[in-house]
Amino acid sequence: MSLFKARDWWSTILGDKEEFDQGCLCLANVDNSGNGQDKIIVGSFMGYLRIFSPHPAKTGDGAQAEDLLLEVDLRDPVLQVEVGKFVSGTEMLHLAVLHSRKLCVYSVSGTLGNVEHGNQCQMKLMYEHNLQRTACNMTYGSFGGVKGRDLICIQSMDGMLMVFEQESYAFGRFLPGFLLPGPLAYSSRTDSFLTVSSCQQVESYKYQVLAFATDADKRQETEQQKLGSGKRLVVDWTLNIGEQALDICIVSFNQSASSVFVLGERNFFCLKDNGQIRFMKKLDWSPSCFLPYCSVSEGTINTLIGNHNNMLHIYQDVTLKWATQLPHIPVAVRVGCLHDLKGVIVTLSDDGHLQCSYLGTDPSLFQAPNVQSRELNYDELDVEMKELQKIIKDVNKSQGVWPMTEREDDLNVSVVVSPNFDSVSQATDVEVGTDLVPSVTVKVTLQNRVILQKAKLSVYVQPPLELTCDQFTFQFMSIPRVIQCKFRLPLKLICLPGQPSKTASHKITIDTNKSPVSLLSLFPGFASQSDDDQVNVMGFHFLGGARITVLASKTSQRYRIQSEQFEDLWLITNELILRLQEYFEKQGVKDFACSFSGSIPLQEYFELIDHHFELRINGEKLEELLSERAVQFRAIQRRLLARFKDKTPAPLQHLDTLLDGTYKQVIALADAVEENQGNLFQSFTRLKSATHLVILLIALWQKLSADQVAILEAAFLPLQEDTQELGWEETVDAAISHLLKTCLSKSSKEQALNLNSQLNIPKDTSQLKKHITLLCDRLAKGGRLCLSTDAAAPQTMVMPGGCTTIPESDLEERSVEQDSTELFTNHRHLTAETPRPEVSPLQGVSE
Repeated sequence: MSLFKARDWWSTILGDKEEFDQGCLCLANVDNSGNGQDKIIVGSFMGYLRIFSPHPAKTGDGAQAEDLLLEVDLRDPVLQVEVGKFVSGTEMLHLAVLHSRKLCVYSVSGTLGNVEHGNQCQMKLMYEHNLQRTACNMTYGSFGGVKGRDLICIQSMDGMLMVFEQESYAFGRFLPGFLLPGPLAYSSRTDSFLTVSSCQQVESYKYQVLAFATDADKRQETEQQKLGSGKRLVVDWTLNIGEQALDICIVSFNQSASSVFVLGERNFFCLKDNGQIRFMKKLDWSPSCFLPYCSVSEGTINTLIGNHNNMLHIYQDVTLKWATQLPHIPVAVRVGCLHDLKGVIVTLSDDGHLQCSYLGTDPSLFQAPNVQSRELNYDELDVEMKELQKIIKDVNKSQGVWPMTEREDDLNVSVVVSPNFDSVSQATDVEVGTDLVPSVTVKVTLQNRVILQKAKLSVYVQPPLELTCDQFTFQFMSIPRVIQCKFRLPLKLICLPGQPSKTASHKITIDTNKSPVSLLSLFPGFASQSDDDQVNVMGFHFLGGARITVLASKTSQRYRIQSEQFEDLWLITNELILRLQEYFEKQGVKDFACSFSGSIPLQEYFELIDHHFELRINGEKLEELLSERAVQFRAIQRRLLARFKDKTPAPLQHLDTLLDGTYKQVIALADAVEENQGNLFQSFTRLKSATHLVILLIALWQKLSADQVAILEAAFLPLQEDTQELGWEETVDAAISHLLKTCLSKSSKEQALNLNSQLNIPKDTSQLKKHITLLCDRLAKGGRLCLSTDAAAPQTMVMPGGCTTIPESDLEERSVEQDSTELFTNHRHLTAETPRPEVSPLQGVSE
């Protein structure tokens, strides 16, 4: 139970798809009952009028049949309801209902019920006025100082104030300079009407001035006739508030002073009778309604303000005293006495959610039972503690709290990728250079066993792939859970058949333990020629221009992938390994394995890191320079403004030239920042591809398990997006330093080292490159990646005596002996095999 949540005393939902506004709610003793209890009167734009008298059996109960005293269909939309002394000859309270073209006054009387349905109300029409103009809102009061009765003033949509003295029409006046109607209120202390015009200013008109001004029926007469028929309508005072007003209210809790409260779109004003500002409050949210309701101390007034964040704020003047959360957005709020409970807050939403609530908390009546004391058996406690610690340790190792079967039974996500491309591409950019960009449809199916309150489906693909829609929300699990489903996209989505190339700058060779497989059977849709002499060579062409060549050895069990760009090798390399594993699984071969016997290409990887870091530093310098030029631009603007405001003309001293030059520099720097951000995004995408390749090669080199590969991916790929505040370099450096300190540490001294808890952009990348090299060195010497702290001791590992280099192609195939002392040159290399990776290079993750 939250302290800052409105306590639901009574609530109900009004009608079906009905609409309400701030004038549709009123609280008053409309049936003139002897106990003085207020009733809730609600009118809707659908024409229904309802009167409630809540009597909940216990707090939080919904509406019962006996709570509804009256429900009647008035056939016309109800714009506003008010209760006052509207009938002559009596001081009893009557109900005034404003329609768009009619004003009706009703007498409401209560009758005691003889059956279980309780009390009822009857409504009788006393009189009505047919309006010649479309009404907007109304106000009432003792206009002109009359005693014992209330007069009604209606504001029309075209700016006319129509005054009714109960059963008779008095006069009508047009407001000067009118454009759109605003809120209307009456001040009995100054005998004046207050409204907020379209000029965003509060205007006050004396009732006497309205009464003696030119009659509205003579507005169309000539100017000479108007001058002779009455006085001109003159405003008493105005105040410019600089925004449109939502509501206006006049309160007076003592006879000495009254206050005018105006609720704006972003500010809350309190004015004196003469239009001077008493105080104002700037609001940090968008208000929806307000109500000044009481004065608890001398000279202060409490105000309720509702907003569009489902919150109700209580202010004492400009000081926030309380904030409470509501289940809906209130458009009208009232305070009254219901069922002998004073200070009940009644709120109404635009869709008919009517709630009576109060602030604070409910008292807790629960008392904990006495626990029978018994002697403690410490031996049993030790045994139980060991069992619980074992269970906790097992759970931490399994990396999950709930069993997988239970989660899959509650909610299951399945993905089906269409085998064919869309006939009409849904890509944002249909062409990349001379290549057409295809699109494919992915069907996601959710199967649930439990009721979902609000399910959110997110789909993620790695750049540069894009989605037409990545967020889905279904309005239909008591425990929050996350289900992931990984799926592979077709390679042809970003890759086309290309011409193979014999020369390339970057090459990678993958060893296997089985006979080579024809590339035509592995990549059936990418064969440019079907000749037998070309089955061991295949070319690929990325959308955008990059070309990759795959060569399969005829005599050895090796595959070579080569390209002009280092980062382009990852996608085809990973796809080749996945397709080889799928091929041998279909053949029933279970001992198939891939390995990598070459040096880890850290030098090429470090070049991409340096380029990415250089763009980050460049972006930081450009932003600092842009900030300096912006400050200079504003300073020149202030200096020019001061010169222009000066009454005595003075020379500008080339300030205009300096302003123009600074403006051009700001525009040029902004373009440079935008260009650098685009280059940084492309560099980060290339860096992620190269990182995937390095992780794949390390996994093949050291025969890492799936869990160890996941640890490497979490350390090297912690961010999906790169920003200036939190970048890839400092995040990866912290993660690798943690691995070197824990599971890959040499001694307990390294484990005792304290790492910096703050992630700041480094001065250079030398420390990061040193840590990456050290990580490969520790893995080569037998280090094991794990998350548990008890596995930090290094393990011994049998090192191979030597490795054989892979020839460039089958035409120049030859054997080269290599000494074991050259094994770790160029950042070390070993031979290893790995199980099948879980994630495809063209992957999508739905959750």
